[in-house]
Amino acid sequence: MFSPLVSELIQALRVLPSVGPKSAQRMALYLLERNRHGGEQLAGVLLRAMQQVQHCQDCRTFTEENLCQICANPARERQLLCVVESPADILAIEQSGSYQGLYFVLAGHLSPLDGIGPQELGIPQLLHHIKQHQVQELILATNATVEGEATAHYLRQATQHYGIKVTRIAHGVPLGGELEMVDSHTLARALSQRLSY
Repeated sequence: MFSPLVSELIQALRVLPSVGPKSAQRMALYLLERNRHGGEQLAGVLLRAMQQVQHCQDCRTFTEENLCQICANPARERQLLCVVESPADILAIEQSGSYQGLYFVLAGHLSPLDGIGPQELGIPQLLHHIKQHQVQELILATNATVEGEATAHYLRQATQHYGIKVTRIAHGVPLGGELEMVDSHTLARALSQRLSY
C-alpha cells in the first residue's frame, strides 16, 4: 500500500496512452527512487507545455506562436496544401524531405458514432483556408483506414466545386518489402493504383 501522494502520482501517470497500472507504478517508483531531478524537470516542462502550446492559426498543428514554423516560412509552396490527421503525420512527411508545401491538421477523422463530424475536424476552417490562400492542389494524406478513407472521400466531395486539383497519397507495397509479407488489402490497392514504368 502506497502513501496517498504516491498513489496519486501512479494514477496520474495512467492518463498516458498504453500505460496501465503496473507501468505507471514502475514509472512513479523509478522517478522517486532513482531520478527525482528528471521528475522535476519533466514536471516543469509538462506544466509549461500545457500552458503555452496552442494550435497554429493556419494549419492547426502545435506551436507556441500564432503561426508554426512551417506556415511562417515564406519559402514553402503556398499553393500546395496537405491534409493530415495529426501533427505526428506532419513530422513523418517532413522527415521524408520530399514535400515543401503547407499542411492542415484535422486532429482526427470523421467518426459519427463518436460524435466527430466536419465541425470537430475544422473542415469549415479548411475550406476557408483553400479559398483565402488560392490553393491549387489539395493532397489528402489521411490514414489508410476505413475512417481515413471516409474522411478523404468527404473532403473530395466538399472541395469538388473549388476548381482545384485534389490528390490522394499512394498506399501500397513498402520500399524494400517482400510481396509475400504484404497483406491482401494493401496488395490489392497497390495493383489498382499502379503507375506507368
